[in-house]
Amino acid sequence: MTRVGFLYPGHSAQDDYKAFAELLGSGVELPVVHTLMREDAHRVDALLDVGGPDVLAEGAGELARMDVDAAVWACTSGSFVFGWDGARDQVAGVGAHARAPASSTSFAFVHALRQLRVQTVAIAATYPDDVSAKFVEFLGAAGVNVVSLASHGVPTAAEVGVLDPDEVVDFVLRNDHAEAQAVLVPDTALHSAALVDTLETLLGKTVLTANQVSVWEGLRLAGVTDTGQGPGSLFRSGTGLVDTSLHTR
Repeated sequence: MTRVGFLYPGHSAQDDYKAFAELLGSGVELPVVHTLMREDAHRVDALLDVGGPDVLAEGAGELARMDVDAAVWACTSGSFVFGWDGARDQVAGVGAHARAPASSTSFAFVHALRQLRVQTVAIAATYPDDVSAKFVEFLGAAGVNVVSLASHGVPTAAEVGVLDPDEVVDFVLRNDHAEAQAVLVPDTALHSAALVDTLETLLGKTVLTANQVSVWEGLRLAGVTDTGQGPGSLFRSGTGLVDTSLHTR
């Protein structure tokens, strides 16, 4: 049994992880530990608190007691707002406390793009403009070319968690770009397990969502190579092409 643990801030779309586990089938467990969210707000100051070392250390300690094979800080905005070096330090702390290989959703996006050999993307983000812009900066540090950015402007994770699936699909479709090889949909507060295949079919290109890449990244760190039962072109690609030197630019 492979057990990948996720640190998840607050409560919004955590049931996505159960959905992914069901899609992946027997042999994989994806337990979720909810971390403290003192304020649910898509603001930089609040996100810096959400991803603070004290908060993550407590949650990672719980994952250590679960004896997980890998640990993922499942929050895109709560990782990329720290910048590349800060996010790398954040993950190092999670790994030390969880006593397992660790990553975060922001790095998972980068590694998924490397796996698929994608360099040019469009972003359909749920966040306000200023937060979305920091994701662009983070991807830029990894050499990813962002050709378009759309911000939905949803102020809280709780509100993202109850977005209507049809609204999500429409938002992503409207914010594709002809030059983009893939569309990125950050925010682990967004339910996406049931939408990835539909979006890829409608767009005719790769779609990467936050919970999707988080699960794929955790499996990769845990040494799982057969991910073909998961949704989207990312899972069908396996895990074998990523540079093993984690979190390098």
